[in-house]
Amino acid sequence: MANAERTGRPTGAPGAAGATAARLRAARVGLWLIATLLAVRQLAVVLATPRGERLTDLETWVGPDGVLHVEGSLYDSTRFTGTPFGGLVLKPLTRSAEQALGWGWTFGTLLLVVALGLVAARALPQPVSRRTALLAAPVAISLLMLSLPVRNAFWLGQTGILPVLLVLLGCFAVRGERAGGALVGLAAALQPTVLLFAPLLWFTGRRHAAVSLGTAFAACTALAWAAMPHDTYTYWVHHLAGTGLGGPADDLANQSLHGALLRLGFSGPPEIGLFLTLGAGVAVLGVRRAVRYARDGQLLLAVAVTGCAAVVISPTTWQHQLLWVLLAVVGRVGKRASDRPVWPVAVILVMTLPAKWLLPDMGFLHPLRDNAVVLAALLAAVAVPFLPRTSPYYDSPVPARYAAPARARLRYVPLLPFLRRVTARPNLLLELLLLRVTYAAYSQVRLAATGGTISGGRERAERHGEQILSVERVLRIDIEHAVNHAVVEVDRLRGFFDFYHTSFHFAVPLTVLGVLYWRRPADYRWARSTLGLTTLLALVGFWAYPLAPPRLMPDLGIIDTVHGVQDFSRPDYGTLTSLTNQYAAMPSLHFGWSLWCGLVIAVVARLWWVRVLGLLHPLFTAMAIVATGNHWVLDAVGGAAAVLAGFGLAHVFQGPRATAAAHPDGAAAHHRAGTAARRS
Repeated sequence: MANAERTGRPTGAPGAAGATAARLRAARVGLWLIATLLAVRQLAVVLATPRGERLTDLETWVGPDGVLHVEGSLYDSTRFTGTPFGGLVLKPLTRSAEQALGWGWTFGTLLLVVALGLVAARALPQPVSRRTALLAAPVAISLLMLSLPVRNAFWLGQTGILPVLLVLLGCFAVRGERAGGALVGLAAALQPTVLLFAPLLWFTGRRHAAVSLGTAFAACTALAWAAMPHDTYTYWVHHLAGTGLGGPADDLANQSLHGALLRLGFSGPPEIGLFLTLGAGVAVLGVRRAVRYARDGQLLLAVAVTGCAAVVISPTTWQHQLLWVLLAVVGRVGKRASDRPVWPVAVILVMTLPAKWLLPDMGFLHPLRDNAVVLAALLAAVAVPFLPRTSPYYDSPVPARYAAPARARLRYVPLLPFLRRVTARPNLLLELLLLRVTYAAYSQVRLAATGGTISGGRERAERHGEQILSVERVLRIDIEHAVNHAVVEVDRLRGFFDFYHTSFHFAVPLTVLGVLYWRRPADYRWARSTLGLTTLLALVGFWAYPLAPPRLMPDLGIIDTVHGVQDFSRPDYGTLTSLTNQYAAMPSLHFGWSLWCGLVIAVVARLWWVRVLGLLHPLFTAMAIVATGNHWVLDAVGGAAAVLAGFGLAHVFQGPRATAAAHPDGAAAHHRAGTAARRS
């Protein structure tokens, strides 16, 4: 028996290794396919746009009336924001750029992005696993393609990618300190804040590279001074290294500390003094942190931290110059496995999504929303506690606790691995980020379903309303008109249902999620999954079956108690397209979310009266949506079907609801193994 066991292990090992290798190859092919599709889509979007609406900054520079053609200074109109050396390099390219404006520049930008992704992937701290080595490059290129700086560089025709690539080439790809420093110096000649890399190189023992950086920068600047003395004086002396060029400094596009202070209300000499003081502090702290991480073997993180400090201290940092922040995604933060995704997810969201998606449109949150990128750069430069490689948690974070594995409910439908039944509390910041972005995506998809309604599908939505009314008449549940007019006659009743309809829709689900997160982490994950699946099914219903609610049926006589009298003479009445899709009535998420709350409370709560209160919420919600004229009775039936289907799908794909009991032997063993690895 012992011999059989010993001989059986080697036999199975090659098969397991082969299966793992096959999965890695498939994952790599899939990721490269995604990166290719993103690149092709980006090229198609730019090249399909009519000339005059694309590459507008490049057109401003090299077009027939561009600043590189006109006599006089490059900075007479403040439209050119580059350095004199940048103008000197671009001037010989004006004729070829005119002849192939768009194609050559766009494909050249694509090559720069691909090169940047490849270099960044190779610069990851060593040693890296084989999986990371194979998958890092396509993931890096995909993230770059999705990032706002790269998309702006493609769309506007900007050069912000080149300095970042030159710095990475100088630090990681070029042999010899002097050659590497020269490349970084060339980048500084194009983007002066790159000079902040000189102390990083000096204090990490690469002094020849630091001297070469300064020499290359001085040589390029002197060359520009000799060729264009007036422009060089204007840029470096009159505009103080480009300050004031481009748009207004307080524009939202200027994501620097200077722009943030102006948007916060500071101005004049006090603002300048505060900016210089804080900027000096950020530069010193950022370089000190970068030196520490470089000595720890995390040179790519050190480069990212230095770049983020440069973003903060620059007087003007436009969006195409913000790629340094995306590089900070390589830093590892947090001791727990559930904490590890928080920082990279936050960085990716900030760098890929519009600011209005990140935070709700509330006045007191506008300072955070308007300065999200510079805040991320500031945190990366001076505050985020990135783990050193000597930390026991760097490679082995505290693992999450899982419930005992569940058996698949259906033979041909396997459990989804990303819905594993974790019993530990997830990271709150990550949950809030995902909740906000998920709701923003939900709102956009829900609003996108309005497109067909506005362009001629309004009749379709009203025809569906007539179908619903006909079915209700057959079933003798067409009570909308009677209930609506009965409630309108009683002011207090009308006020109660209006308040209930507008106030409890979001408040109760968020409260339920908050209580579960704090008191019942395992139930929180289960409830969150069911709510997400329910909402996803509802979105399918909105898209497939646009439905006019009773208040938007012109001949029905329903009084809209919440929104007021509708102007039926307008072709887009009631759509409120800037806010939401008013024809997303089937299924009713007002009722669906309330029923979800009631069922979750009934399942989780221990006290009988709490369960009763939970089940009363969907009852009052059903009365409110009918009384206010916002939904048909069958909409509530559709909402109930979506909720039940959401619970059913969660049960099929995730297994039964996990309990918060102690983790099973397998999870405990994994936990002990992780602890032992950290101690060793």
